[in-house]
This record gives sequence, structure tokens and C-alpha cells, in this order.
Amino acid sequence: MRREVHRHLGKVVAGAAIAVAGTAAMLAVTLPGSAGASGNGNGNGAASGSPARAGAAGDAAAVPPGVVEAPPAAGKEGVGSDPLTEDETARVVKIASNPQALARTENVEGDKGPEELSVTLAEPEESELDSTSAPRRADVTYYDYKDDALVTRTVNLDTGKVESTGTQHGVQPPLSHDETVEAAQLLIADPLGAGLRADFKDATGKALTSPDQLKLDSMVYRAAPGAQPAALDKCGEHRCVRLFPKVKNGPWIDSRDLIIDLSVRKVGKLH
Repeated sequence: MRREVHRHLGKVVAGAAIAVAGTAAMLAVTLPGSAGASGNGNGNGAASGSPARAGAAGDAAAVPPGVVEAPPAAGKEGVGSDPLTEDETARVVKIASNPQALARTENVEGDKGPEELSVTLAEPEESELDSTSAPRRADVTYYDYKDDALVTRTVNLDTGKVESTGTQHGVQPPLSHDETVEAAQLLIADPLGAGLRADFKDATGKALTSPDQLKLDSMVYRAAPGAQPAALDKCGEHRCVRLFPKVKNGPWIDSRDLIIDLSVRKVGKLH
């Protein structure tokens, strides 16, 4: 099961740019030159059949054209502690998302079915640690907004069956993309989002109406005694979000004092 990651974010500075440096890999292909085909470096043409022309033609013929080979196809099944392949991931999600088992759950939008959070390779059982033939298993985690519970279903990749289902309350793993977007949508539409809307208008000259207009970071918020209004006291038991919105190609907007409770779909402001 994935453990909750607590992120520490420093002071937000409006207008700061975040650059990600990458390393590019380049493939050099040497192609035969044209020198000597119709003349030499002095501009004098070579006679047909001359040694110079024949040599150039021979050199050109000896150099094969550059060929870029396609990467090898990814295997459909991993081995041992290999990361889950795309095929394995799709398979375990289908197995774990049995409609009958999850029929009474709700996702972040209140629709039927839980909110999928992650699919990870499960640790082997203690009795299997020294075994070379231990089955591969995957943990599929969901958040059920109807019951405010983290649901983990463990699927055995060898048998294709769900071996166990665990339910936990008060456990808040990192947020999914859909949860972050939904939190932003609620904040934009809420009266407490007036400052966010005004800052966006100042930065762009346009009205903020959709999360698509922002670049969003988020983190789970847990209640701290005496540090918030009573409306946010259940954060931690409820699924609560602190957003860090940024104008696309523009400044960050400070909304750290606004907390979105996705479980009850309300926005609160910290004291």
C-alpha cells in the first residue's frame, strides 16, 4: 500500500518560474558526402571514369544509409519484483473493479464507483521472502467518498483473483489528478474563491471559469487543533485538499489559507 507522502512547500513567490532541465540524447548519422561527384574542392570537374570519380563512387557505395531501429516490444508479463507492465496494470484494475464488490461506493464527483488512486506491485508475504517462485501481486487502492474509506484490493497476477480487500478510515494517501481538478472547480465556484478569481483576472485580463486555465499542485490537508474553523475539524477523517494554483505561463496565486473538503464539497478558510 502506498504510504502518505507529506510534502513541504516553501514560500510561494508570485512570478517565480520553475524550470525543469533535461538531458537530450542525440544520435549522429554519417551520410556519404557529395564531394567528387561533380567536381573537386577547386571547382575542376573530374573526367568520367577517372580514378578520382571512381574512388568517390566506391566510397559512397560502401557507406550504407542510416537506419533507426524501433525499440523492442515491452513484455506483457513482468518477472519477480519487476514493475507492473501496462498490460498487467490494465488487467488488475479490471479484476479489482468488480462492479458487484464496489457497487455501493462513490467517487469524488458523487458518481457510482470509487475513486481510483494507485496500482502498485505488492510486497511478497513474509513466508515468501526467500522463495524464487512467489506469485506477483498488485495492490489497487481506491477512495470511497460514500464511506470516507481507503479501499485496497490485492490481486494475484498468477491466478487472476482478488486475494483480499482491506478498508481503512483516517488514511489519506496523495491525491489523484481528478481529485485535484475537482477541488479547483469547487474553489473557483465558491464565494471564498473570489480572491483567486481576482488574482487570475489581474494576471491575465480574463475571467477564471475552469481548472483547465490553471496549473495545479495539491496536497492532503489534515486538521490541526486550534488552527482552523470548526468546519474543517474533520479534515483527515474527510478528504481535504490544499491547492497551489499557478497561472499557465504566469505567476503562482497564493491560496494556502483555503481548504476544500471533498467529502462534503465545501470550502473553508483557515484562521
